[in-house]
Amino acid sequence: MQETYVYNQRIGDVLDNIRKVMIGKEEAATLSLVALLAQGHVLLEDVPGVGKTMLVRTLAKSLDCDFRRIQFTPDLLPSDVTGISIYNPKELEFEFRGGPILGNIILADEINRTSPKTQSSLLEAMEEKNVTVDGNTIALQQPFFVMATQNPIEYEGTYPLPEAQLDRFILKLKMGYPTFAEELEMLERTAGDHPIDSIGAVMSREELVHIQEEVKQVYIDKNVQHYILNLVSSTRANAAIYLGVSPRGSIALMRASKAYAYIHGRSYVIPDDVKYLAPYVLAHRVILTSEAKYDGTTSEQILESIVQNVHIPIRKEFT
Repeated sequence: MQETYVYNQRIGDVLDNIRKVMIGKEEAATLSLVALLAQGHVLLEDVPGVGKTMLVRTLAKSLDCDFRRIQFTPDLLPSDVTGISIYNPKELEFEFRGGPILGNIILADEINRTSPKTQSSLLEAMEEKNVTVDGNTIALQQPFFVMATQNPIEYEGTYPLPEAQLDRFILKLKMGYPTFAEELEMLERTAGDHPIDSIGAVMSREELVHIQEEVKQVYIDKNVQHYILNLVSSTRANAAIYLGVSPRGSIALMRASKAYAYIHGRSYVIPDDVKYLAPYVLAHRVILTSEAKYDGTTSEQILESIVQNVHIPIRKEFT
């Protein structure tokens, strides 16, 4: 993937803070901020122990946000996520006790270790920004951002996420193992106190919400919109893909491209923004044919091929 350069100073301050804790994960950190500024959610898939949880904690601490963690287990119930109404005998009425979903930055840890019923309890919160308990709808405070981690589905004791839930994540990322030099530096940094204990907030919640509104105003040209739709349409016509990207995926790619342009100090989207983000935004939204799976083809490989073959609009203002 391409090198990530950040030109927006306020976002640069957040990334500098994350670098104090995370080593060699700048691309994952930048893409997580893309999702956050686009008011979407992130799915982090990788083996245990590569820093998924630490990235979420560091991001929450850097932004002075209310951090909540939900550890998904096979016996977790939907009410353990959303909250429950409990009868108060003194007041002779039911009182709502909110669950961990009522926070700003939510870590849904090992989301694919619980049942599909409990996984689906996140759907309303992620899409509608509210939860319904006992017929009452409760609005979630802003900002609201879910970073879900999952182990590869080949691991024992995991459930595949439903397609409807996968579609709610604006980006799907993999962190990967650190290099030898990065892991050596990690050992040196954590020999004493952990670096996360020494960092503080560099941006307030109010400023973050303001930036999210500014991202919506980033300009996207009609030709770039056509480019997005051409990419999405190609997934629906590809012989190796059984189910292509939905219209929600088109919107997600546009929103992510706006956030990526904002991070790089631009008030407009260029085709390169779309080209870079397309595999992260679209790959988890397609379902491959049985033949493609049998051949060992991955959705990421197909998306990379589509990106290389779809014509990129060229105009002077994009260069």
